[in-house]
Amino acid sequence: MATTGSAVPSRSSVFSLLRSLLRAARTFSDYNIREYAKRRTLDGFRHNRAVSDPATLSKLFSDGKFQLEVAKRQATVYSLFQPKVKSIMEVKQ
Repeated sequence: MATTGSAVPSRSSVFSLLRSLLRAARTFSDYNIREYAKRRTLDGFRHNRAVSDPATLSKLFSDGKFQLEVAKRQATVYSLFQPKVKSIMEVKQ
C-alpha cells in the first residue's frame, strides 16, 4: 500500500482497506459501537462504489485510511472503559 496522496489506489489496496476497517470494527468491546462501525464501513463503501474520478478516489482512500486510524484509537479508548455487563444482544442462550 505505497500509495501517495495523488496516486490512484489499486483495487487490492481498496479491498485491503475495507478488510482493515471491518477488522477494526470487530475490536470494539461494545456491541452497539461494533455494529455501527461495521454498518458505517459497509455503507460508505457501497455508497462510493461507482466513483471513477482518480482525484476523488485518492481523496476517499486517504479519508478511509484516516478513519481506520481513528477507529483503532477509539477501540483502545473504549476497551479501557468497557461496561461490566454485556448487552442483551451479546448474551449467549
